[in-house]
Amino acid sequence: MKRKVKRAVLIASIFVVAIGGAAGLSKMKPPPETKDVAVVDVLVEVLPLERSVAHLSVRSQGTVRPRTETILSAEVAGSIVSISAKFIAGGMFAKGEALMRVDPTNYVVAVEQAEAFLKQRQIEFDGAEKLKSQGYRAESEWASAAAALASAKADLVKSRRNLERTFIRLPYDGMVRSKDADLGQYVNPGTRLGVTFATDFAEVRLPLTDNDLAFVELPNPADVTGNAAANGPIVELSAVQHGQPAQWKAQITRTEGVVDEKNRVTYAVARIEDPYKLREGTDHGSPLPMGTFVAANIAGLTVENVIRVPRSALRGNNQLMFVEDDNRLRIRTVDILKADAEYAYLRGGAVPGERIALTNIESPINGMKVRTSDEPAKDTSERLASGDVSD
Repeated sequence: MKRKVKRAVLIASIFVVAIGGAAGLSKMKPPPETKDVAVVDVLVEVLPLERSVAHLSVRSQGTVRPRTETILSAEVAGSIVSISAKFIAGGMFAKGEALMRVDPTNYVVAVEQAEAFLKQRQIEFDGAEKLKSQGYRAESEWASAAAALASAKADLVKSRRNLERTFIRLPYDGMVRSKDADLGQYVNPGTRLGVTFATDFAEVRLPLTDNDLAFVELPNPADVTGNAAANGPIVELSAVQHGQPAQWKAQITRTEGVVDEKNRVTYAVARIEDPYKLREGTDHGSPLPMGTFVAANIAGLTVENVIRVPRSALRGNNQLMFVEDDNRLRIRTVDILKADAEYAYLRGGAVPGERIALTNIESPINGMKVRTSDEPAKDTSERLASGDVSD
């Protein structure tokens, strides 16, 4: 029994000595070194504000449409006996070129009959006039012969016109949009044959809001008379063709003169000359097919004494972060004249010489201390000397 007690006391003594030794060794270890951590203010890029001349522009979009488009209809009845190889969708044709012919047989016969009838009436009139001059015919008989002659002449004109109408021709150089009739088909007057459009000009309707109208000078409707087009602002059109960006020049020549009741916009019409690049001496750039959806950049007014800032510097719609002389932030609301994808133009709320922060700060607050990119950063010893440190 005594032996077991001695053994337990020995084991307990060993644990006590081990714990005590560990505690003593831990007290002998030197404490960890502490380092002073300098508080570094946020570094921001600044931009000094200055006045400049702004060449404003207005952005819009629209679809390219032909200026002249024709729905072809038959003017006389008959079977279609010939069709030009160009009368297919996408086919190009020249002014006055015959695209289609209706069977002319009946109309040739009608012309011959009218010519023969006219000769007969002419003979009758000549005889009546001779007898009248000799006193053998009354005035009424001569008048009747004159009326019959005039009617015969009118019938001949009508017959010749119907014969000419068997040809389908157009008074412009153009392209076929669709073909709705084919060889051998019998048509009546009014039967739809196809759709064509002129290739001399194309147009784009560009919707402009009331706010847009304040920055662009559009032609006065009174300046557009007849076929004359007013010289309005230059427009740069752009779109993606075959995976590559393409641009075209256009010019606003008129407005539609009314405000659309559905969306409250005014439509300006821009004209593109020779969209398919068919004329000699014109720009041999990329053709602009009808139906292309294009973005438009309209040259607007030139405004002096405005302050231009990058659009990315704006917080929300109308706030900027100003960096004061003591390098503290002040968030202020500014009066924006106009903003686009790249810049905002200020007309109030800022003065030349002030600095704004261009760097995006996650949670800026008024009075926040910052460092600016145009000043060297303080080294650690300077900040320690100023007391701007923390453990």
